[in-house]
Amino acid sequence: MSMTKVICFANNKGGSGKSTTCSNVGYAMSAMGKRVLLIDGDMQMNLTLSFFDEETALEYAKNGKNLYTAMREQKDLYDFIVPTEYENLDMIPSSTLMSSIEFELFTKWQREFILRQGLTKIMALNKYDYILIDSPPTLGCWVMNIMCASDYLIVPVEASPWGLFGLANMFEFYEQVKQIAPKLELMGIAVTKASERKNYFKQTMETLAELDNVRLFENYIRIDSTVEWAQDNSKPVCAYKKSSRAAGEYTKLTEEVLKYANR
Repeated sequence: MSMTKVICFANNKGGSGKSTTCSNVGYAMSAMGKRVLLIDGDMQMNLTLSFFDEETALEYAKNGKNLYTAMREQKDLYDFIVPTEYENLDMIPSSTLMSSIEFELFTKWQREFILRQGLTKIMALNKYDYILIDSPPTLGCWVMNIMCASDYLIVPVEASPWGLFGLANMFEFYEQVKQIAPKLELMGIAVTKASERKNYFKQTMETLAELDNVRLFENYIRIDSTVEWAQDNSKPVCAYKKSSRAAGEYTKLTEEVLKYANR
């Protein structure tokens, strides 16, 4: 029986910090000795670009060593894993062609479970402690695939006036997915891009805290320019500058995630 746990990061609102949260939680897990596989499910390739320079990322997109090729051809994902420069941390890169994945899946048999099927060998080998999946900012068949393949869902939410927009749709979609994937559990909301000096930060936190049956992670991520410098250097901020505030906050968030997953 595989002990690998699969966590997806999803929010239909763009700019919520999904890729940044996924990359840094993944890196922090690996730095703590966990074996981690990251899967980039978004055509924007931000997760891929968090670990590889643009030239390398585009080469993976071009040579077929990417998630889109695996899904289109319904192949086992094991053969699409590439190592990152960090110990215990591997990745399945994305491709800009992921923009057409909804069309590719439309005619497939049991299309909601194709990603889960693709993970069969990886799960059976128990090669990783955690698989983290980054999702595009949509609510369709592909995101349903990602959720159906996962044990836990983390919803990053930007602490801004627009950050809560569409969140009700996100939770409604989650409830729909639960009907065909009852094991999927909402681990919680991770607040990102927080500025404690702004009035809307307090309003956002109060609104989220009042949601029924929705857990709010205690550790949130404040705005830190180091994150952008890390992205510019194709590194997660936890690797780029371990002493930065953002790195410390993502590390604490990761500890909270691990505690929940192992409760």
